[in-house]
Amino acid sequence: MKIAITTSSFARYSDEPLKLLEQAGVEYVMNDKGRALTEEEAIQILEGCHGVAAGTEPLTKKVMDALPDLKVISRCGTGMDNVDRAYAAEKGIEVRNTPDGPTLAVAELTLGLILTLLRQVPHQDRELRSGVWKKRMGNLLHGKNVGIVGFGKIGQAVAHLLEPFGVNVGYHDPFADVPGYTRLELDDLMGWADVITLHCPKTENGAPLLDLGRLSLMRPGSIILNIARGGLIDEKALLGLLTAGHLAGAALDCFTKEPYDGPLKEMDNVILTPHIGSYAKEARIIMETDTIKNLLDVLFPGA
Repeated sequence: MKIAITTSSFARYSDEPLKLLEQAGVEYVMNDKGRALTEEEAIQILEGCHGVAAGTEPLTKKVMDALPDLKVISRCGTGMDNVDRAYAAEKGIEVRNTPDGPTLAVAELTLGLILTLLRQVPHQDRELRSGVWKKRMGNLLHGKNVGIVGFGKIGQAVAHLLEPFGVNVGYHDPFADVPGYTRLELDDLMGWADVITLHCPKTENGAPLLDLGRLSLMRPGSIILNIARGGLIDEKALLGLLTAGHLAGAALDCFTKEPYDGPLKEMDNVILTPHIGSYAKEARIIMETDTIKNLLDVLFPGA
């Protein structure tokens, strides 16, 4: 039995997930590229494999058709946008993910970025390092309206972390109805919130969920965060509204094209991070362990 591990940083902080494979007598190969794989690279590394501990590489019809031995895809993370799940079902390939591991890591990062934006910390840090001693007035989180787009495990974890700050939490999610929080249509949420934070999947057609029209509905002086999926925000429209001063700031952890190398890098009121939502050691170990357990559950049913 053989599997491939395609996520580029697997087992960096604990070898326990690899020990699970060794104990089960499973051979494994790993991604040595240090980045997400292309379709062709995925086909090459997965040749002869019965399972994959998957990162964000495209697991498309083309890839699956080239891999007749593949029985299970276990995504190390929550997002499944890179997996053609419908075709996997046709092929009898089981698809799983690890929804619990990254939840708190993403939620904590979101809270940290909200506070950092409101107090203009990155801008003042850069100014001080360049020799400018200038105190910029920030804002409290207390009393703000926080709009959460996507109210699954991560969205609700963000809401729980926000509770001690005395904020008003509203959310938009067509699949959730959670008592105790205000549920709004997306356009209404955009105009109601002082802070918008995204924790939802990509749209079905891949178009931005928040285009210029929707972003323009946001309150003057509000802030926006995307700690979910690249492509959810029209980055050109976001740049325009930030430049015009309509929006006070933004924090992006994911981008339409990664690695990101665009004009938002020049904005002092924008925080950019390289898709690190789940990158807390404790969360990463849980995700990787759950990923391997998912593989073994399918490959050795009843073991």
